[in-house]
Order: sequence, then structure tokens, then C-alpha cells
Amino acid sequence: MGKRRSAGNKAPRDGDRRIGRRALLIGGAVAAAGTAVLARDELGRLWWRVPGVAKPRKEGEVDFAGARWVSASDANWRRADRPDDYGIDMVIIHVTQGSFESAVKVFQDPAHGAASHYVVRGDGHVTQMIRELDVAFHAGNREYNERSVGIEHAGFVERASSFTDEMYEASARLTARICARYEIPVDRKHIIGHVEVPGTDHTDPGPHWDWDRYMRLVRQARQGVTAAT
Repeated sequence: MGKRRSAGNKAPRDGDRRIGRRALLIGGAVAAAGTAVLARDELGRLWWRVPGVAKPRKEGEVDFAGARWVSASDANWRRADRPDDYGIDMVIIHVTQGSFESAVKVFQDPAHGAASHYVVRGDGHVTQMIRELDVAFHAGNREYNERSVGIEHAGFVERASSFTDEMYEASARLTARICARYEIPVDRKHIIGHVEVPGTDHTDPGPHWDWDRYMRLVRQARQGVTAAT
């Protein structure tokens, strides 16, 4: 979520359940063979729409051990089969600009049109609201949504006190697990803030988010994951 740069310049909605823009670009300028390849690619990504076909899922199942499951409204995410249909190579850091409770509530609201995979509370508690295999509408950029996992942090960009030791440590463990699962490099090209997403009007995580500290914690946690496997 986070703070917008301008109230009059809203980011585009990501909740478009139609075929992706690559399919929409298919036209007379595209060779017939290329069209067929792209069409097959899009159809492959929409396999779950076929009546009677659904990827096996367990209700309440989480991707991060210790997380509590609270389901976001299905209007705020898109069913997918990641990383098979969309490769995951990025983690995006957000700040809620509100309380933990308000973030969870708004992500359950179908009118909101956005939600992240995870919300981290000041005491280190982690709630998962969308499965990592699905596309959350969190970045304000369709391509970045498809290739990333979004993590919200309860608090305010202008309050350094929002970012507690417990929050940094819990979030770093979460990000390290995500990086290990999808072989994402632990660097600032692949772990970014919402403000760094092209086209966004948000400023989070803001100037008080300690990137040096956070990345150090993620690297340490990532080494622990490697040692345990």
C-alpha cells in the first residue's frame, strides 16, 4: 500500500482477469507462427479457467511456516500456477500506511482492488493472505505483479518507530525463504521497494526503512536456510 506521490494520478488497476497484454498485442503486425506461439502461451496460463479443472489446494495452507492464514478477497488477486506459468524473481517491500488490522481488513474488501501476499506486524507476526503461486495485485504494475511476491509491513513511512527489530527479523526470514524457494538472488535488483516499481505513485517503504540492515538480515537468514537444506 504505502503513501502515494500524487492523489490525482492513480496507478492503473491490476485486477484485469482478461487475457494478458501480450495476447492483446497480437495482430496483423505479428507473423502467423508467432501468433500461434503466443496464443498457446496465453491459453496455457489460463488452463484453470476450463470447467472442472483446478489446481489441488488445501484450504488455509501457507507457504511460510509459522504464518497465519487469512484469505484476501478473490477480487484482489488472480489465480495462477507460479512459478510454472510466471517465473518469480522478485520480492517487493511495502508499508501499509495504517495498522496491521486495517491492512488485513482492506485486503478482504473486494472493492479495494489490491492486496499483498503477506502482512508483517510490528511484533514479528506474519499473516499470509494470498498463496505465492497466485498473482497478487500489489505493485501497480501487471508485469511486476506476475513476477513477484509482495510483503506489507504494518506502519507508516514517516514513522521510524514503525519498523521494529521483530519486524525486520521476521520479514528478513520470510524474504530469505522466498528467495531460497525460487532461487532469487539476495540483492537490491531483486528485493525492491514499492517506490521502485515502474509507473507507481507510491513512496513506500520510505526513508526510514533501513535497507542496509534489512539486506544484511536477509543474507544471514538465507545462509541459515542453505545450511539447513
